[in-house]
Amino acid sequence: MTTGPDPVAGSPGLPGSVRPKRRLPITPLDLRGRVRRPNVGFPFATPTWPGTVARPPVEKSLGIAYDSDWARRYPTRLARVVVQELISEPLLRAVASPRVDGLDRIAHLDGPVIFAANHASHLDAPLILSAIPDRWRHRMFVAGAADYFFDTRVKATTFAFLLNAVPIDRQRVNRESAHRLVELLGEGWSLLIFPEGGRSQDGWGQPHRAGAAWPMMRAGRPVIPVHLEGTRQILARGSRTLRPGRTHLTFGRPLHPAPGGDARAFATEVERAVAALADEQTTDWWTARRRAAARTTPTLTGPDAAAWRRTWALGDDRDRGSRPESWPRQG
Repeated sequence: MTTGPDPVAGSPGLPGSVRPKRRLPITPLDLRGRVRRPNVGFPFATPTWPGTVARPPVEKSLGIAYDSDWARRYPTRLARVVVQELISEPLLRAVASPRVDGLDRIAHLDGPVIFAANHASHLDAPLILSAIPDRWRHRMFVAGAADYFFDTRVKATTFAFLLNAVPIDRQRVNRESAHRLVELLGEGWSLLIFPEGGRSQDGWGQPHRAGAAWPMMRAGRPVIPVHLEGTRQILARGSRTLRPGRTHLTFGRPLHPAPGGDARAFATEVERAVAALADEQTTDWWTARRRAAARTTPTLTGPDAAAWRRTWALGDDRDRGSRPESWPRQG
């Protein structure tokens, strides 16, 4: 039996066979890896770093390292006063209708002080600043979370200008940021701080952190407890919509930290003082004082129960009768 010519050789082959196409010995794809590129260096190419030379550390300019000194210079302070007087305060009066009590308890104080307040809303800081007497208001700075307010250049600049905010580390005890607070207090500035470290998650307060009490004790200045009520109903956490309502601010008697005392114990003392102010707003001054003396003041953190039980215990501003009187309302 004979076979046909080899199909590769170009002659007709077996029925159904396919004649292969001719290929060039070298194609452009083959040349891609063989063509030498010209050795072009800097400045026409990205510079390289010598492997034997250690790289210098990258200097951070945001977060805890943000420099907010510019916000305390006179031109910036003057611009901030204009914004507060002409925009912030009229807006807060229209939206929050604040009622302020307890200013007579701090009328005798002079010099730098520390205001320590509960925290439920982004309205808390501007609302407190609008209620503080003028002798402190225009020389006041706010301790702001470095990981939230100073994570971008736009946010850092905005909050440093509007609130004279200074970054602090709320994740751990940072001596550098705490020393910065103490230095500013020593330069004659007063401080507004939220010892809970963040806004309320569910309407109830959070335990005060010892890290917030450390600069209070180091500075040795009077600490004024403040309780706010109603701000969460106007601007809750995660909401971008303002719901006009009423707010209530109560300033307490100043606390004087003992030099060399325990920061955790003083944080607990401040937390009890703020809780007593919340109890005073819910009941009356005499009942709140008796409970405070007997150490039976309802806590700011609410009942240790399931989420639905905590929500029910918190109640609703529109129906105060649905909330037990044994727990004060929070911000």
